[in-house]
Amino acid sequence: MGFTEERHGGSGIKLSNRMVPDCDDRYLQYLEQMGMDCCYAWVDREQADYEFLARLRDRAERHHLRLFNIGSLELAKPASVHLGLPDRDRYIEEFDRFLHVLGRVGIPTTTITWEPDNVLSTTMDGHMAVKRSQKGQGNTKGYYCTTTRGGAPTRYVDAAVIERQPPVRGVRVTREEIWENFTYFADRSVPAAEDAKVRICLHPNDPPLPCNMGVGTLIASAEDYRRVFAYTDSDYFGMEFCCGCWLEGGERFGDIFSDIREFVRAGKVSIVHFRNVSSPLPVFTETFLDDGYADMAAIMQCFVDAGYNGTLLYDHTPQMVEEAGLLAANAYAAGYMRGVLQAATVKRS
Repeated sequence: MGFTEERHGGSGIKLSNRMVPDCDDRYLQYLEQMGMDCCYAWVDREQADYEFLARLRDRAERHHLRLFNIGSLELAKPASVHLGLPDRDRYIEEFDRFLHVLGRVGIPTTTITWEPDNVLSTTMDGHMAVKRSQKGQGNTKGYYCTTTRGGAPTRYVDAAVIERQPPVRGVRVTREEIWENFTYFADRSVPAAEDAKVRICLHPNDPPLPCNMGVGTLIASAEDYRRVFAYTDSDYFGMEFCCGCWLEGGERFGDIFSDIREFVRAGKVSIVHFRNVSSPLPVFTETFLDDGYADMAAIMQCFVDAGYNGTLLYDHTPQMVEEAGLLAANAYAAGYMRGVLQAATVKRS
């Protein structure tokens, strides 16, 4: 059994869904009813200790769910680390302690994104969007700036709006400066991940533009991932393969089918974000999985044929009318994924 297969719990794709730390057992029963294999969670500082995370793991396991990934809300995107600010060592040391807690609990992966200003979205009238969240167990947080099929609220990005913004921090930060800050982090945290036996999974920048509001991006193409993996050269540093970012970037990001085969076969993919969009940049709208420009069934087939054995989840999805319930959009996305996965598995066999 290879490294990823062993760490991922055996062969085959595992469907995953978010577990909110304070969710009730009815929500976990809902995940079990949908046929989820795994779940993931985001926790805050007060929850990032062994006792709390072990209870979270045990609650998931009682519903036949493996808690595969836990991210820290404060440590996944710390601007101090990304921008090389004077207090970055404090965040890196806290992150390294978090890795060791995850290792003790038996959580195989954690998530980071090199985005000091988080995911960016724009409005239809040419402004930067302000993030607002919708509460509810497992409901996707996001920017709802436009609508897609049937008037479903969803995210919208116009690169021209982002590109004309002044530097959000008053000074421009180059991509090479961002790279230097990444290597500073990697030199300290990759050995900690190896010691803890927890894989750090790096998500692309979203949107994958060369520069977002004056700050250079670390991951805006498949080539950027190759550079990162050549530097880290560790089984305990991998990726979240975000189909949404690949599709947003189009040809500039890379060919999604050949890149799936390359990174899966290299054993670098632990988490897949399954997301569709209306078109590549410069302008896109996030869509329902079956309603964007990509053939998501073909993408699923590619993951199956490449032998991918990690987790796969939707990360953003358009919302539905209130009468459908807070979990309707999640269930729709999860059901679609389960259907195309079953079809792809049958076709391969």
